[in-house]
Parts: sequence; C-alpha cells; structure tokens
Amino acid sequence: MIEFHLDKRSAVPPYQQVVQQVRHALRLGLLEVGDQLPTLKEVVASLAINPNTVLKAYKELENLGLVAARPGIGVFVTKTLGEESLVALGPLRQSLQRWMIEARQAGLDDESIDALYQECLRSLSARDVA
Repeated sequence: MIEFHLDKRSAVPPYQQVVQQVRHALRLGLLEVGDQLPTLKEVVASLAINPNTVLKAYKELENLGLVAARPGIGVFVTKTLGEESLVALGPLRQSLQRWMIEARQAGLDDESIDALYQECLRSLSARDVA
C-alpha cells in the first residue's frame, strides 16, 4: 500500500502532492489495478491534514479515471500509467541513483539536485520541440 508524504516547504498544494504521488506510483508499477488506496482516516492520521484535502485529491484521481470509490469499502485503482515493468526500469533507476550519489558527493543538497534534474529535463524537452 502507498504511504503518502508531504513536503510542507513545497509550493505544490497538499492535495496535489497526494495526486502526484499516486500518479508516480501508478507510472512505476508500484500500484496496480485493484489495489486499495489508504482510507481517509489513515491519510488524515499519518499526515495530520484536513480530511477535505484528502477528499479533494481522491476526487481528482477519480475524475482522471485512475481510481474509483466504493462507498463503505474504499478507493481502488482502476487504471495504471506504467508503460514499462519495474524490471525494465531497474537499470535506469540504478543509473539515476548512481548519478544522485555523485551529485551528493559533489556537495549538492536535495533541492539543488532536483533543480539540476528539472533543468536537464526542460533542456531535453526543448530540443524535442525544436
């Protein structure tokens, strides 16, 4: 089962962080069709957030067609986003982890690593468009 984490320093609203974490888990194959998301009470207790925030996130996921609520039972995954299996992504993940270790050894903190990664991604995306 997925365990949510919030970055209180992030400019991304908490409900959107929950949505992003579910989407990432679906994309990586960590959540599969039929899996149940944590209950509203579980998420509220673990993150200490307003229940309406969780409801908003789950409603957005439902509107995207990724989950379905079953009243009295829970919220379940109805669609995945993964194109590759985790086995196929393993070598890429290991390579990225090695790069992150090198970045840390070079003195970069998490925010700097993320900024560098995002800039490289934007640069590649810009090349794809050109």
